[in-house]
Amino acid sequence: MADRRDHGSYEQVMATLKNEHVRSVNLEFTDVVGVAKCVTVPVDQFPDCVKHGRWFDGSALENIARVAENDMYLHPDLSTFTLLPHKVRPVQGAGPRQSVSDPSTDGDIVARVICDVRTPEGERFDGDPRAALLRVIEEAREMGFKYQVAPELEFFLLQFENGKPVPIRDDSGSYFDLSTNFTVTIRSQMVYALQQMGIKIEASHHEVAAGQHEIDFEIGDALHIADSLMTAKYVIKTLAAQDGLYATFLPKPFYGINGSGLHIHQQLINIENGTNAFVDEHGEYGLSDIGRCFIAGQLAHVRAMCPILAPLVNSYKRLVRGYEAPVIVNWGRVNRQALIRVPRPRTDLNASMRIELRCSDPSCNPHLALAVMLRAGLDGIRRNLALPPAMDENIFLHDENERMRPRARLLPATLGEALDFIREDVLIREVLGDTIYEGFVDAKSIEWTEYLQQVHTWEIERYLPSI
Repeated sequence: MADRRDHGSYEQVMATLKNEHVRSVNLEFTDVVGVAKCVTVPVDQFPDCVKHGRWFDGSALENIARVAENDMYLHPDLSTFTLLPHKVRPVQGAGPRQSVSDPSTDGDIVARVICDVRTPEGERFDGDPRAALLRVIEEAREMGFKYQVAPELEFFLLQFENGKPVPIRDDSGSYFDLSTNFTVTIRSQMVYALQQMGIKIEASHHEVAAGQHEIDFEIGDALHIADSLMTAKYVIKTLAAQDGLYATFLPKPFYGINGSGLHIHQQLINIENGTNAFVDEHGEYGLSDIGRCFIAGQLAHVRAMCPILAPLVNSYKRLVRGYEAPVIVNWGRVNRQALIRVPRPRTDLNASMRIELRCSDPSCNPHLALAVMLRAGLDGIRRNLALPPAMDENIFLHDENERMRPRARLLPATLGEALDFIREDVLIREVLGDTIYEGFVDAKSIEWTEYLQQVHTWEIERYLPSI
């Protein structure tokens, strides 16, 4: 694959560093389970980083205990270079609610660039989640397609009581409410900061639960969106903290209320003519045969994708009936519990036709999530998989015995069950590569075992008084 750096972008970046008096540059990357990592270098070291890469211990990608040094190099992708907005920059001595727009607390000018991880020989490291996504994007390109996505990022803003984050008590807002709560102003600041960093936002609004919010990204190429999601989570947490709040992307932070998802809208664009490959004006729902095969591929592999899309023990507390989260492997248009929806397109069918996957949540590694989603869809196209009939009825309204369940497959009910599915799917392992697959499955298996061995508060409250 050709190097995506070019001399013109390098000159532009160097000019920005000089003209804006940048003091340091954050070299960012993402570990296997989706935790953002960073090496900060003084600005005078950055040209050498661009030319030769910056050494770091590659075991940091595994998010597990270090056994031995693993020499790797961070190579900046200059197309991701941006300055951190004033309110996102680190400020020495700044505490909650201290404004960093005040010149007295303005802090150092800091830039950030997202990096590819390479071996000492200059090859892409197969343990880099970004490299895994790039490989599948190249597969799609060879088939004549460009993969575009638009995520809906949900999260909670919490306040602190006795040092613990709890729901915001004076937030009575609900779905799409025009609220006067102060968190609306904070959300607007988050959107503005993301826009300053070149991330295009389509909309933002209050979600169903108190303190729950959503930011919707404008559709864009998959790599840019994956990078943007990692940036967004950092920006949201930073700005929340400055106002004395805590932002969490935990899928199900509280029992009995809606959890936070990461619904992802998808398009395949024909590279040759720029048209939407999912469109057929005469097809059911306006969906082409390619679109139908793409959905069929994702349905075929979704249970094995679940550990990547919903990677926490807590993720499966969200994927339960009663909260508009999917539990059935199905698709449709008007069914809000569908795993995959084909939203009703607007007048411009080519621009608005998209497929929405609804089981993923914001705790996932977005690079790996988009990689497995795209590869599963391409597998459906390659094998011309047949799409089962749509389920547009609410499955759970029929009776208490859920008579419709036997004819539909269920999503995994636990992380342990999801791990069983990923071990059986050769394609998902192929997408991740051996290094990522083994590191991820090992880490999540340890997590699941530790959870099973814990004694939880619910067990004590339920059983201790009577046994």
